[in-house]
Amino acid sequence: MRRKNREIESMQEKLALLAKCRVCRLAVADADQPYVVPLNYGYEYAEGVLTLYFHGAAEGMKIDILKKNPRACFEIDGEGALVDGGDRACAYSYAYESLIGFGSVTFVEDPKEKARGLNILMKHMSGRDGFAYSESDLARVCVYKITATSFTGKRRA
Repeated sequence: MRRKNREIESMQEKLALLAKCRVCRLAVADADQPYVVPLNYGYEYAEGVLTLYFHGAAEGMKIDILKKNPRACFEIDGEGALVDGGDRACAYSYAYESLIGFGSVTFVEDPKEKARGLNILMKHMSGRDGFAYSESDLARVCVYKITATSFTGKRRA
């Protein structure tokens, strides 16, 4: 990280940012063509490992790319604000906080694990968990996860 003075070093602060944000941008690559998509997510951090869960249709461009190349990058950012630079345009800046990470996407096939992943996602998004899913619900939805191999946080106050 170039600006070490802006690094979010505390895992507690990184997890707080994950908890308050609702959209994750997932970046994938199809040969020489990048593709990024905003997704709602759920997450868990256990034994030093961050896992993000996503869900959606079982087909489409993102799924096609991930089946060929499961490596991905993710980005999550909190609210920001313009830092007024007065009369000098180059003195303006932006206050922000973000996480960027890398990992590989795995498709969740086991119905019990799918339900677990969906409940992690629903708990993050709605504050509720313990939802029940029918066999047809689970068969219809695509659940996938990215296990982060690394992630960093950065902020400008």
